[in-house]
Amino acid sequence: MLNFYKIVKENLSFNRFEFKETVCLEYTCPIDAEHIGIFSKNDYLVHVLSGKKTYKTVNGEWTIEEGQTLYLKKGAEVIHQYFDDEYCMLGFFLSDDLIRETYQEVKGKTRLQLDKNSLIFTAKEVQSSNFLDGYFHSMLNYFRGENRPPDQILVLKLKELLLTLMNCDPVLTAYYHLLAETDKPSLEQIMENNFCFNLKLEDYAELSHRSLSTFKRDFKHQFNQSPGKWLSKRRVHHAANIIVNSNLSISQVAFESGFEDLSHFSRVFKDIMGVNPSEYKKSVTIR
Repeated sequence: MLNFYKIVKENLSFNRFEFKETVCLEYTCPIDAEHIGIFSKNDYLVHVLSGKKTYKTVNGEWTIEEGQTLYLKKGAEVIHQYFDDEYCMLGFFLSDDLIRETYQEVKGKTRLQLDKNSLIFTAKEVQSSNFLDGYFHSMLNYFRGENRPPDQILVLKLKELLLTLMNCDPVLTAYYHLLAETDKPSLEQIMENNFCFNLKLEDYAELSHRSLSTFKRDFKHQFNQSPGKWLSKRRVHHAANIIVNSNLSISQVAFESGFEDLSHFSRVFKDIMGVNPSEYKKSVTIR
């Protein structure tokens, strides 16, 4: 999978601004693949200027078109690309530090609505509003201007975006509230939201904002097993659930569960479930 955050942070050909770990850009997709897997260590917001894309995470998929906005939590997703029209977007990769700082500045000073019943999400569409549309229009003037705005203005514009999101989306506000109370992302949430993607341990460590050694140590302390063993079991149990509840082929099940090699999938599945995937599928069908 491609490290989307790293690509936009290091690729100078994008029309972008950067402040510390936060990156914002105007982006025209240069990749021709119909399906592509990406991940980002930062939350990011996508506002579509033209074209459309489908973003698929572990718990759903969203197709967004011109004028629509999608918020994606730090993590991985598979993107389906359409080629009827050129895809162009505004992207805002928002660092946890900037989110925490902005939330702490307004906490107790303005009334914020928190929807704590909908905190479990990997992505969600943000409803359009006059304030949000006006914000994106104002940012286009910076992206398409000749000079980079001063850092002071850029920071204020990024905080304006976060404040606008807080005022229009109680789910995001509740999420920011929790984020402001922690110094690192939750290991459990990172793993549960991303186990079915074929990421390296180094990638999971980056998503959880930890070094690899710290990630392994914290993981062992929390789950009482190594990340590799946990991932194998979680993916196989997920695959078994798909087999029971769908008509997908074994190769499709393997891919949906984070395995890219079918023989490896069959071997790991048999080690954990006692039978290979085909035999398991037959036993389920007979019942």
